[in-house]
Amino acid sequence: MGGDDVRLRAVVALAQGMAAAHAPRESWRAAAAGACRALGGSFAALSVWERELGRLRVLANVGDRARDEEEFPEDEAYPVHQFPEITEFLHERWVGGGGPNAWVETAEGPATGHAGYCHQRVAALRRRGRGCCVVAPIVMHGRAWGELYVARPAGAPVFDRADADFATVLASVVAAGIAQTERLEEARRLAFTDALTGLANRRAVDMRLDEAIERHRAEGVVVSLVVCDLNGLKRVNDTRGHAVGDRLLERFGSVLSLCGAMLPGTLAARLGGDEFCLLAVGPAADEVVRVADELCRRAAELELGEGVACGVASTEDPLGPVRSARRLFRLADAAQYRAKAVRSAKPVVAGREGPDDPVVRLADAPPPAAAERRRFRGRR
Repeated sequence: MGGDDVRLRAVVALAQGMAAAHAPRESWRAAAAGACRALGGSFAALSVWERELGRLRVLANVGDRARDEEEFPEDEAYPVHQFPEITEFLHERWVGGGGPNAWVETAEGPATGHAGYCHQRVAALRRRGRGCCVVAPIVMHGRAWGELYVARPAGAPVFDRADADFATVLASVVAAGIAQTERLEEARRLAFTDALTGLANRRAVDMRLDEAIERHRAEGVVVSLVVCDLNGLKRVNDTRGHAVGDRLLERFGSVLSLCGAMLPGTLAARLGGDEFCLLAVGPAADEVVRVADELCRRAAELELGEGVACGVASTEDPLGPVRSARRLFRLADAAQYRAKAVRSAKPVVAGREGPDDPVVRLADAPPPAAAERRRFRGRR
């Protein structure tokens, strides 16, 4: 019972480690590290089968890594034909009514399980100074998802049949953990994504802007906000229908995303209705204004709509202290309001019209008694 208890605790630790992960990479690392500990290995890897590309791509390497093995490799992938057990051997076993079972290979060749295709793995074991490995398929929804690989160094005891059986159990725990992570990621994505355009939504902007302002206050990082109001949407909805209006929103969303990509790390979002924004953290204010100008130019060229009214506010400009996300939003919104009022084809930038800048005065004026024009002015 002692050995069974140890393995049971290892299974529980693996499941708990994956459950505690907050992002896919953390989950991958927890899966590989937990399996490595549970099987007494020195190295472990988690890989996914990318069917559309016909390759087995490594997601995470943990333990004693060789020089060519990164923890989260960007481009470590192997053509599936080099490891055809994932498509041929395993598929044949499942079709025949069997379950996915792990197998052991050594630097000398197959040891147990007899997957039937070992030459590539044997070469890899020898090249990296490892003596043996156990390979366990990861199955989700009845299909091969990828594999769990755990190795021991040359000279260490070789994995046996009991180890292979235990690796099969661990792979099923990993599969459950990955499925849970994917569900959480999808829920998180939906919570922070605008359904129509695929851009970030207001909730995502609020969170990112709060974090950015904290960085600005602590480190002085430049934070810039571009607020846009898509002109002509109501006319399109009234004269051509909401389906055409939605198409205009989608097309402008694509233009916004393209322009946002010109500023590294910029968040492109739809705030709601015909209101959009770009949130840039780090780039200089002049770079943000240049991109906002490009956005206005491209929006004016859209077949539908009537261009865009665009306002910019950046902590790098003379706005006075920006201690809250709310104030930066109000400044960008006031700049956008002025752009709309004067029918400007270019962005209006808060703080660039001298000491008595009308945009700054508008943003910092006491709120009117009636409800404010925009809901985000009254934020918090």
